[in-house]
Amino acid sequence: MRRLTLPLAAAALLAAASYPVLALAAPRESPAPASSPSTSAARVALDDATIVAIFDAANTADIETGDLAAQRGQSKEVRDLGAMFARDHRTVRQQGRDLAKKLGVTPTPPKDDQSAKEQAATMAALRSKHGVDFDKAYLEHEVAFHEAVLDAIDAQLLPAIQNEELKSLVEKVAPAFKAHMLAAQSLDKKLFGERASSK
Repeated sequence: MRRLTLPLAAAALLAAASYPVLALAAPRESPAPASSPSTSAARVALDDATIVAIFDAANTADIETGDLAAQRGQSKEVRDLGAMFARDHRTVRQQGRDLAKKLGVTPTPPKDDQSAKEQAATMAALRSKHGVDFDKAYLEHEVAFHEAVLDAIDAQLLPAIQNEELKSLVEKVAPAFKAHMLAAQSLDKKLFGERASSK
């Protein structure tokens, strides 16, 4: 199987947590320094088993944040958006798991994967927010998360996928990731009057 390399930071990003642009773990006044793929010496080989694991982890991460928003959102719109995102990502995660089973692919996370630790930090940061502050942080997180996933899909994952069925699934769900990003941007603008980053 052909292997491509990807900076560990980008792989972990897709694995649901290594997107420091979210600035949830640190107060706005002192943002955490962003790690960049160019500064990361670690490299990880991408094969279909690793991509399946990354895909699963990204969906799981957004299920967790969506469920949290559905429970803790200040506004009904944020609660509804979180519930929709969690529902959609559960469906897509199951499609990925079903396909992996059909293909006999065992998901294999990248070596030295820190995504679970980073997702826990993201969840702790979101849990530390309340009311309108939670809504704003959640929406900013969702825009950044979906932008990062879309970037990684286009630049790293799709070119590395060997199996046509797996590639087809990722291509099929990419527009839903974009729709999620746009929905979060739109709601952020509606509730807070700011224009979120756009793709």
